[in-house]
Amino acid sequence: MEELKIYTYIAVFGTFGLYFAIAIWARAGSTSEFYAAGGGITPMQNGMAIGADWMSAASFISMAGLIAFLGYGGSVFLMGWTGGYVLLALCLAPYMRKHGKFTVPEFIGDRFYSRTARIVTIVCLIIASVTYIIGQMKGVGVAFSRFLEVEYDTGLYIGMAVVFFYAVLGGMKGITYTQIAQYIVLITAYTIPAVFISFQLTGNPIPQLGLGSTLSDGSGVYLLDKLDLVVTELGFKEYTTAKMGGTLNMFAYTMSLMIGTAGLPHVIMRFFTVPSVKAARASAGYALIFIALLYTVAPAVGAMARLNLMNTIEPVAGQNLEYEARPQWFKEWEKTGLLEFEDKNGDGKIQYSADAATNEMVKVDRDIMVLANPSIANLPNWVIALVAAGGLAAALSTAAGLLLAISSSISHDLLKGILTPDMTDKTELLVGRIVMSVSILFAGYLGLNPPGFAAGTVALAFGLAASSIFPALMMGIFSRNMNDKGAIAGMCAGLGITMLYVFQHKGIMFIPGTSFLGSMEDSWFLGISPNAFGVVGALVNFAVAFAVYKMSKPAPQEIKDMVDNFRSPHGEVAVAHDH
Repeated sequence: MEELKIYTYIAVFGTFGLYFAIAIWARAGSTSEFYAAGGGITPMQNGMAIGADWMSAASFISMAGLIAFLGYGGSVFLMGWTGGYVLLALCLAPYMRKHGKFTVPEFIGDRFYSRTARIVTIVCLIIASVTYIIGQMKGVGVAFSRFLEVEYDTGLYIGMAVVFFYAVLGGMKGITYTQIAQYIVLITAYTIPAVFISFQLTGNPIPQLGLGSTLSDGSGVYLLDKLDLVVTELGFKEYTTAKMGGTLNMFAYTMSLMIGTAGLPHVIMRFFTVPSVKAARASAGYALIFIALLYTVAPAVGAMARLNLMNTIEPVAGQNLEYEARPQWFKEWEKTGLLEFEDKNGDGKIQYSADAATNEMVKVDRDIMVLANPSIANLPNWVIALVAAGGLAAALSTAAGLLLAISSSISHDLLKGILTPDMTDKTELLVGRIVMSVSILFAGYLGLNPPGFAAGTVALAFGLAASSIFPALMMGIFSRNMNDKGAIAGMCAGLGITMLYVFQHKGIMFIPGTSFLGSMEDSWFLGISPNAFGVVGALVNFAVAFAVYKMSKPAPQEIKDMVDNFRSPHGEVAVAHDH
């Protein structure tokens, strides 16, 4: 274990040193650099930074864990998040980039010629971003507590300090170059263990192909067929056909994640860091390639992790593992409280099944699957250490992007844009750094004291963005006549009904280690779960907006001309630097 600890310290603190060095080199000297990196990032660099911003602790740590336990049902995350990125790249980012403003509230305030619309967007943005950041903070705490053997709280404080240093000092410029480094760390950390494990199980080193290959034990049985057999023998649903609720819920969940993705402000902001609309489109293409490198591997990681877990606990069919003979990785994760065993029948063996009354694995937190996978497969210590560094890189990169979105919405949109328009560039930069510092402290507090609804925070954040920000952006770009009253009413209605539904049903959110189907499922609207409700909120947003618009005057002519201008493929508008 000492060897593993040494490797882990080298990997984690070596990457932290790299992030610090980049932050010092790329520190922001103006608001343009703080909010948009001066608009001088190349498309390939921006693509990598988007990849890191995009692939949060949810993508790196949680997604494969969810796929491991949900099987086919977990594909909603792959389809929703990837589809949403395509939607963002094609329908939103180029037009907003051509308009040439730093932030989402600024765009909506301009398009709907209303300070009220800008304030409502700021509120929506902060609610969605803060909800999302809780999940990142949990990822930081979990990774630190396991691999550096410190308390969860201590790990969270260290993570806060690291983000504070490079995000507050560097702003978007520092964050961008740091995220490029973090992308390289996280994709390497995710892919190398997957290659090892795929080769172990199937003899094929390419995980995407290994998932559809036969096992290397000479049986001729396909990996997924074997997994189906193992899980159904223990009473679980068949891995390759299991759904999350009904078909409508699967569809709603995918759509909610998809349109929520397109409305997440911290990703949209990245398209203002490149010098032109053409570069924004190119960086979207690069980002999709970089994201696909992880997203196409995730199903293989999830399936292989589940099979390895089953084989560890039940090494021979029908024969349970003696608890005293449990492997070292099992003991290490028990210390974190994320893996718990209770000997219900007193036989000293680990009984693992779908029946809650007899299942003695009383807690298997889905978030441990990717982090524990290399240990379960007996991979070398340096690979395990690399995964620790990758998980932290994923959580920290997204946390930094979210913090910048929150900071800019308050300092640039609320203070500079509305309350104190005479603020100088230098003062705004200082205020931006102060607001980000306060945001980090607040995010840390939520990580230490997560609210009751935090179990489904990531999916909930996407639902909130889907129901509030996405419809306003779509109507702002593709409806020349949509007016301020309609947009404001729509955002309030969409966000309001989604939050009401979520809080009403918060007892059965997607809680790791429990059944997806809760006792209150009968009260779900058309069988749609709280985390999938964002799409309903979006429909309400559109409906209310158009109803109010029909009862009031359409947008003035100069606004229609502005829409025509940023929808026109001709001409470029640089990011505004005169703030």
